[in-house]
Amino acid sequence: MANSGNSIIVDGIDAAYGAVRVLEDVSLRAGDGETVVLLGTNGNGKSTLMKCIMGMVRPSKGTITARTDGQEHDLVGLTTEQIVDLGIALVPEGRRLFPRQTVEENMLLGASRRKARAQIKENTEFCFEVFPRLAERKNQLAGSMSGGEQQMLALARALMLSPRILLIDEPSVGLSPLLVSRTIDAIKQLKDHYQLTVLMAEQNFTQAIRIADRGYVIVHGKIAFEGGSADELNNNQLIREFYLGL
Repeated sequence: MANSGNSIIVDGIDAAYGAVRVLEDVSLRAGDGETVVLLGTNGNGKSTLMKCIMGMVRPSKGTITARTDGQEHDLVGLTTEQIVDLGIALVPEGRRLFPRQTVEENMLLGASRRKARAQIKENTEFCFEVFPRLAERKNQLAGSMSGGEQQMLALARALMLSPRILLIDEPSVGLSPLLVSRTIDAIKQLKDHYQLTVLMAEQNFTQAIRIADRGYVIVHGKIAFEGGSADELNNNQLIREFYLGL
């Protein structure tokens, strides 16, 4: 992998909640400017992996290395705040907005790191361009919005951080098929505009591979398959059985 740019490498991590092992010897990488998808049905460890990268769960073994703006960082042992400050943002499963704050207030809360504050105006304008509904409803309370609108807001809040690496956990959960498609399209638009490195955990295989450069399948906390391209993922028997019932 190149020594510049923005990338993330997870190498041989184990993670558990008490006595319950959730991840075992998980290794994956997302290179500079790639969109990498982590596919798996519920309960296979996707969210736990995201939490390990963000410092919310500490792995018991292995390393997590991020490169942002050409600098390499060992993430294990850093706080979530320190990881966010490096330019790594998470759009969590379930969105986790502040329901009693307005759309605009939620977005501004995303601009917490110092480097993002100088770009608040520019980032706000671009998010409103991608998500015109948010511009229309900027004074509306987040908790009163539909699921699709809340997902837009969660993405916009993460982009207000001016991230280099964007982690997205289950963006399709609770959305209609049309809204899932629009959300996936918006992720690609945001990724291209900001030249982001994206790692997306998703169980909607068909939508996820529309924008993925390559990906991994996680089963019972272990990486069961690595696909070097969207085509490889599409033609894999394990995936056909898991997702397409073939």
